[in-house]
Amino acid sequence: MPTPLQHAKIRRMSSYSVTEKLSHTFELGPIRPPSEAYSLLIRATRNCPWNRCQFCPVYKGSKFGLRSVEEIIKDIEAVKAISEGIKELAWKMGHGNRVSEVAATLYNQPQRGQCVSHVAQWLWTGGRSAFLQDSNSLIMRTPELTEVIIFLRKTFPGLNRVTTYGRSHTAARKSLTELKELKDAGLDRIHIGLETGYDPLLAYMKKGCTAKNHIEGGKKIKEAGISLCEYVMPGLGGKKMSQGHARETARVLSEIDPDYIRLRSLHVPPSIPLWTRVQNGDFELQTEDEIVKEIIVFIENLQVTSHLKSDHTLNLLMEVKGRMPEDKEKCLDIINGYLSLPDEERLNFKFGRWTGYYNRLADLGDSYKHDKVEQAIKNFRAQGSSVEEMILRLKHSFI
Repeated sequence: MPTPLQHAKIRRMSSYSVTEKLSHTFELGPIRPPSEAYSLLIRATRNCPWNRCQFCPVYKGSKFGLRSVEEIIKDIEAVKAISEGIKELAWKMGHGNRVSEVAATLYNQPQRGQCVSHVAQWLWTGGRSAFLQDSNSLIMRTPELTEVIIFLRKTFPGLNRVTTYGRSHTAARKSLTELKELKDAGLDRIHIGLETGYDPLLAYMKKGCTAKNHIEGGKKIKEAGISLCEYVMPGLGGKKMSQGHARETARVLSEIDPDYIRLRSLHVPPSIPLWTRVQNGDFELQTEDEIVKEIIVFIENLQVTSHLKSDHTLNLLMEVKGRMPEDKEKCLDIINGYLSLPDEERLNFKFGRWTGYYNRLADLGDSYKHDKVEQAIKNFRAQGSSVEEMILRLKHSFI
């Protein structure tokens, strides 16, 4: 609960001019889940306390750090000041409560600074959710994280969702009582990078947890009443461990039964440790078609009541989604529909997908787009260029 001193600070902020309010700044971390694209970002911790995963390009070379509650609260106050400044500006410009019109304009003015742009986007898109950065804010002492969540919700009572990243290992070490305290404080969802449930692969990728940790941590979060979103990485097993990866990941998730399962396919740019293992032949990458076949095995073995999502930009088939088990056959039909295409049609779709012509498999039926992609492929081949190498370069640019 805010202290009298904190209340006084908030009251004093209300007397600042619009210019002063828009000059406030706060820390922003580098990443957030795709589903939190329009959430307010509050940096509760810096970087990653584990930071050894072979597939991750983020935080390498950076030290983990806990932020004090006072630091985080100052950032929340800064967000409040900026949001008030934007709202006052809306009134002065004659928009009344229609903040989105001013927020959209400020979002497109980079000279205003990253913080104003971020708050403007948040208000523009509704201002209804918040995400606590960075990679594992669940590692904070429970009383301190609880204090942050309570202050955030009191400062922005219109929030309908507060979420954060966490590690299975950290969740497993929290007591059920602690997790329930976080739920009572207003933490609605925890995003966890499960990646795989296959123990040999977890060890190979230096994930720092086991299948048992995944299950214990996930089930405890669910028991506390907190929504759980688990991320799976198709392709992570490479050619050697693909089947174990698919089957064991499905088994572990079936035991947890999270609210959401999100797919984010493996991509290996030179910036991640796994790149070295690929170059020396220790890890053999799968083709995109092999990864798609792996997803079939995963879905076939999945026994959950979760929402399956494919909302990451590196996923080939974004439309593979639905509520399990009722939409399982629909998802499998989409994948089998892709695999049943002739080789040249699958290549056309892949090239069109990564060049932005296609979003869904059904887009292949657009003759204009199909012809454009087909002509582009012909042009590359006429120049002696590799279409597959071009696709790889395009995917590198997405990271």
